[in-house]
Amino acid sequence: MPSVYVKTYGCQMNERDSEAVAAQFVAKGYTIAPSEAVADVVLLNTCSVRDMAEQKAIGKMGTLAADVRRNRPGVVLGYLGCMAQSRGEELLQQPGVKLVLGTQKFHRATDYVGQLLRGETPKIVDTAAEAESESRIREHLPNGNSARGVTAFVSIMQGCNQHCTFCIVPSTRGAERSRPIEDIVTECRELVANGVKEITLLGQIVTSYGRREIGTKDGKSAFVQLLDAVHQIDGLERIRFTSPHPKGYGDDLVEAYARLPKLCESAHIPVQSGSDRLLKAMHRGYTRERFLGIIEKLRNIHPNMGISTDVIVGFPGETDDDFEQTMSLFREVKFDQAYIFRYSKRKDTPAADMGDQVPEEVKEERNQRLLHLLDEIVEERYGKFVGQRTQILVEGPSKRNEARMMGRTRCNKIVVFDGDERHRGQLMDVAIERVGSFTLYGNPAILMD
Repeated sequence: MPSVYVKTYGCQMNERDSEAVAAQFVAKGYTIAPSEAVADVVLLNTCSVRDMAEQKAIGKMGTLAADVRRNRPGVVLGYLGCMAQSRGEELLQQPGVKLVLGTQKFHRATDYVGQLLRGETPKIVDTAAEAESESRIREHLPNGNSARGVTAFVSIMQGCNQHCTFCIVPSTRGAERSRPIEDIVTECRELVANGVKEITLLGQIVTSYGRREIGTKDGKSAFVQLLDAVHQIDGLERIRFTSPHPKGYGDDLVEAYARLPKLCESAHIPVQSGSDRLLKAMHRGYTRERFLGIIEKLRNIHPNMGISTDVIVGFPGETDDDFEQTMSLFREVKFDQAYIFRYSKRKDTPAADMGDQVPEEVKEERNQRLLHLLDEIVEERYGKFVGQRTQILVEGPSKRNEARMMGRTRCNKIVVFDGDERHRGQLMDVAIERVGSFTLYGNPAILMD
């Protein structure tokens, strides 16, 4: 049978979609190629939220097409995901591309690739909407992600209704559509039966889960009802979720952190800006004060709660004062991690047509200043762990040094230590002796079994 290679450009949801597509190919008898250089089918699953991901994918496809044309005619090249959804037939103009598959058509990939390999059709584009597509991406590879079976991502919904002025997602992934709680719990239970210890629930705005389909019950939002249900799975040790929206942090969700022991004291809450004026222009639906109130509530429950965020610098109209308000927010919250992005225009979004676009050199200067401040804050935050004992879930070899093992704390800090495969999947206490760049290092002499 042919071999397939699926490469992801983008976020964890893209990674999860890629894994499900790869698993569907395996179920049809395909093998997973170790690299694109030896694959019969190469599919690039590409995010459209940032321009950089699109440009990387387009450049990669050009390189692949040149190699295929010279050395391996007959290889099927294709795009999946948000960029495929957004650009559609336009991508077929790129030499070598035979398949363009949108965000609601991942489950059609094996059928379409089979048609292309058999020569039944020269090219295929399918970006049409399809009912119940949110429930058709549930397959997992045995060692699907970097944690090799210890952790897993589970998609609980598709789409987004927020319509932030900078974001293309509502047009590439459609309106919010949520899976039934029972279906999600069944998928999670199967993963745990196969050795998974930690599950991360995924959604474009995960806290919007089931608002229409399920609704509030006994004062609990549909998302908190789902957390309760997943928490009851025997053998599951940890629960995480991403990405929420500040508007979704009602008291029921805040209280869940105190009530559910398996829910890790870690929260990724995208703030995007520290300026109320820009938050309004972005159509975010909250204020700086509201965001700070959420952080205060969470840290009142867990003082060591790990808080990470997303931030855009250089949004249209951002002044020096607006940017300084973002800097001051960082100093006040003291984030443990932040993903800082320079604003890039996305087609068919209101922000792309706004006046007063910020020059690229200003974006870059602000980006560097905020990164420097983040480094200072993280050094302080991580430094507090030195000399402390903390629990980790061991995921596998360190990405930077496969001779060492790595795990994560409940508050989502990476810990590297001297160990071996027998530690994979274990919950263990480790003493922290030093700090690296966004990494803690444990003393192997005092690992506790």
